[in-house]
Amino acid sequence: MDKNLFDRLIKSAEQMVAIEKGELQPAPNTVTKFRIPDVKKIRANTHLKQNEFAELLGVSTALVQSWETSRRVPNGPALKLLYIIENQPKILETLKAI
Repeated sequence: MDKNLFDRLIKSAEQMVAIEKGELQPAPNTVTKFRIPDVKKIRANTHLKQNEFAELLGVSTALVQSWETSRRVPNGPALKLLYIIENQPKILETLKAI
């Protein structure tokens, strides 16, 4: 590997660590990865069965099963809704009323 390329790679890794520690702000327009929610844990905390949870989210039971077994990853509005349910469980009452 080219020394210049290696040095850039090391510098990039060091910057990543500094960003994760909050010591450095990422550059504008950079890609940020978010953690994947633990759908099974979120659902278990709601005390709902898979089919009930799926209906609440407006998705199929098979999709919830796929998320829980990591065959698929939640995305789009469902991902945001899962984060909301995880952080603000009282939202369930609103969702049940819809």
